[in-house]
Amino acid sequence: MLNEITYLLFNSVVAVSFVACSVYLVFFFSQREELRKVARRILLGSGILQTLYILARYLIAGYTPITSQHEAVFFFAWSVTWAYLSFHWRYSVKNFGTFISVLVLIMLLIAASVSREFQPLAPALQSLWLPIHAGVAVMAYGFLALAFCGAIMYLLQERELKSKKFGFFFSRLPSLDALDQLNNHCLTAGFGFLTLGIITGSVWARQAWGTYWHWDPKETWSLITWFLYAAQIHQRFTLGWRGKRAAVMSIVGFCSVLFTLWGVTYLLGGVHSYAQ
Repeated sequence: MLNEITYLLFNSVVAVSFVACSVYLVFFFSQREELRKVARRILLGSGILQTLYILARYLIAGYTPITSQHEAVFFFAWSVTWAYLSFHWRYSVKNFGTFISVLVLIMLLIAASVSREFQPLAPALQSLWLPIHAGVAVMAYGFLALAFCGAIMYLLQERELKSKKFGFFFSRLPSLDALDQLNNHCLTAGFGFLTLGIITGSVWARQAWGTYWHWDPKETWSLITWFLYAAQIHQRFTLGWRGKRAAVMSIVGFCSVLFTLWGVTYLLGGVHSYAQ
């Protein structure tokens, strides 16, 4: 029964997210204000369904469903959705939801393309640290994904302004200053969660393997990603790095996040590559 429920829930999540993305895109082109509100409510509905899907898989598996490729990608989409919704609760950034909805839909389609089968939990993962470490890390990636989308928007708007041809994107995107502030807020939140994720991972590693760090490929790339974002924050607050430089660094950092999540699993392996 629960398996059937998870099947229906996942299909509902994809369908609702597709509708949300479609409405956001129609709004992006037409700029009809009522569509933006409808799209945001539909995305909220998708976020609720995503949460129910995770809970359903938890009830079946008996552990936090974040250990397979399907679950990791889905959890990432969930974190991006709720990071955006929590961000929007405090700040309003013009047409930000359109870019977020596209990214969420892409992730859900990737999750739909891989096996949804439940996998036995590896002995090293049978710990209360699993939901703590993995949950915090994925929430970090959610906020860093927001910074990535904001950086894409910044580069598009900056290109319009630099060319002095105020075309399609100029009237549909926020000011460069607003996008730079968005980048700063999301980067700060994401970096905080990322730091906490590395700390909890080290404590868990000490408990599981007797050492805080043993240079596993995923650990190494997590550290590289942390240094990339740490360097960006340092340069921002000491040398005043803003604007295009900060946007490009956010994109580079997010590429490192994606490689840490999936590139390492398929190319480098290691003890963390359970999602294979």
